Amino acid sequence: MERNHFQELLTAMETANRAGAAAIIESWAEGRSFSRVVPDLLSPVLETFGESWASGQGGVSLATGYVASKVAEDVLSRILREAGSLGTSPARGPIVLGNVEDDFHPLGRKMVAAFLRAEGWDVRDLGVDVSAQQFLDTAMESGARVIGASAMMFTTAKNVVKIREEIDRRGQTGRIQLAVGGAVFKLRPELVATFGADGTTPSAVGASALCHDLWQRSTHSALGPEEVRP
Repeated sequence: MERNHFQELLTAMETANRAGAAAIIESWAEGRSFSRVVPDLLSPVLETFGESWASGQGGVSLATGYVASKVAEDVLSRILREAGSLGTSPARGPIVLGNVEDDFHPLGRKMVAAFLRAEGWDVRDLGVDVSAQQFLDTAMESGARVIGASAMMFTTAKNVVKIREEIDRRGQTGRIQLAVGGAVFKLRPELVATFGADGTTPSAVGASALCHDLWQRSTHSALGPEEVRP
C-alpha cells in the first residue's frame, strides 16, 4: 500500500514531532524535485493544520504550532539555499509584513515571508502585534508599495481598518497597496473589501503573484530613496 505522506506529516505536526516530520518529507521527496514539497505536500498539510488551530479542534496547541512553523522553516530554508546557489531569484522591491495589532499567530506570516524571499522580494518582517503606525512608518522609510497584514480571527482582523485609515491619512492611497491574509479572510473573503484591503491570496504559495499584481497597481511615484523593480 502506498504511504499516505499527507496524513503522516499532519500527525507528526499535531504531535510536535519535528524529526519525524523531516523524515516524512525526505521520503516524499525521493524521486521528485524538492521544490515541489511546498505546493504538493507542505502547503496542503499546513492548511489543514491551520484550520484545526482556528477551530480549536484536533489537539493543536501553541507548542505544536511552534513545531509546525519550524518544520516549514526547515523546508523553506533548504529551498532558499538551493535557489540562492543557482542564482535564479531576481531582485525585487521591499514588502512590509506583520501580524495586525493584537494578533499573535505567526505561522501564516512566516510562511508568506519565506515564499516572498524565495521569489527575491526584500521582506521587512515586523513580527506580531504591529500597529498601523509601525506598518506605515516602515513602508514609507523603505519605499515599499505593498503592506501585507496577517490576522487569524475576526476580532483582530478588524484592526486592518486602522491600517487603511493610516494609509489614507498620510496621503498614500493608491501608492501603498494593502494585502491581507489569514484564516478569517479565507472563510469570509468579503471582509477583504469590508476592511479596506486591496487583495488577498488563499495560501502562501500565491503571495508573490499577489504582491507583484499590487505593486503594478500602485502609482509609479517614488516612495523612498530609490525605485526597485517589482
